[in-house]
Amino acid sequence: MAGPEDALLDDDLLARFRERAAVYDRENRFFDEDLAELVAIGYPRVLVPLEHGGFGWSLEDAVRAQARLASAAPATALAINMHLVWTGVAKVLADRGDDALAFLQREAGAGELFAFGISEAGNDLMLFGSRSTAAPDGDGGYRFSGRKIFTSLSPAWTRLGTMGLDSESADAPKIVYGFVERTDAVEVLDDWDTMGMRASQSRTTILTEAPASADRIVRRLDPGPNPDPFVFGIFACFELLLAAVYSGIGDRAIELAIAAAKRRTSMKAGGAPLSDDPDIRHRIAGAIIDQDAIAPQLTSLARDVDRQVDHGAKWFARLSAMKVRSTETAKRTVDEAVRVAGGSSYFAGNELGRLYRDVLAGVFHPSDDESAHSTVAAAWMGAVGAVD
Repeated sequence: MAGPEDALLDDDLLARFRERAAVYDRENRFFDEDLAELVAIGYPRVLVPLEHGGFGWSLEDAVRAQARLASAAPATALAINMHLVWTGVAKVLADRGDDALAFLQREAGAGELFAFGISEAGNDLMLFGSRSTAAPDGDGGYRFSGRKIFTSLSPAWTRLGTMGLDSESADAPKIVYGFVERTDAVEVLDDWDTMGMRASQSRTTILTEAPASADRIVRRLDPGPNPDPFVFGIFACFELLLAAVYSGIGDRAIELAIAAAKRRTSMKAGGAPLSDDPDIRHRIAGAIIDQDAIAPQLTSLARDVDRQVDHGAKWFARLSAMKVRSTETAKRTVDEAVRVAGGSSYFAGNELGRLYRDVLAGVFHPSDDESAHSTVAAAWMGAVGAVD
């Protein structure tokens, strides 16, 4: 059944994106033309409420859309994902009666572009700790200093959601979350020259006392695991929208594998297409069986977030498992597709070769395989050493 994403991201638009994706990758440049088209159709506003000029989509709608977009342009989808994460968090909070990010919905509806400035090198605590600092400014606001990595949308964002550790206040330590604007206190390095996902231009960002006024400080939380709805919103939207991107890569790999099998022929089989070869059919079918399970799980979890289903202590485990399952399945699917397509996929410029490089980025996004397994084990079996 067609959804709103099929009409907004029509086939002609995706064809243009797919053609440009090869150029962006080859030239290692930002997806300016894609972004202009996405803005023109209102895509950054899909999760913004109708009353603020948005489309009022559900998270489930956005997940489907991101998978569709990633099937044409993975790096474009990955980068715009970070804006959608913040508008998704705002929706999660608003649905639960929390208006802390009402300003974000208004500004996103007015055309501001939000980026995700959370990740830090060597910080395996993720949302539960920070190497950056948040210094109180005396008026309820903060000045953030630190080095953030993998900041997608670097050439284009106008607002940056970030975090740092307040070690100065009377109730310190506190993890402080706030939003800063693009000022001289923010330096974006031109250091993105990677194996894949090149168009995302997820550059390093250095904050030097970057100011966030009191009305842009959205949370002050104790370090460590926290059930706060804001933390849940970030985790849920980040993991599900990220999983959607890699799901889309896997879907496209299946399409390319089938096309290659029908195109290639076997001299041993008298010129018959490889799609008639039982071993090739088995290989593609196995990839389809694995890949076909991802979308229903992904949309089901997104629907549960929308409907505020209570998974209790297992929510974080299910979300992190979904991310790992999607990225690892996509990696296997692309690998199988490359084997079916043969040596042509090893040449620069081949779409499957690019997907092979792009999909690898999935292992670097949180939650990684180790933390996901730890989270799942704790949710089902309790902490190490715990007894009933």
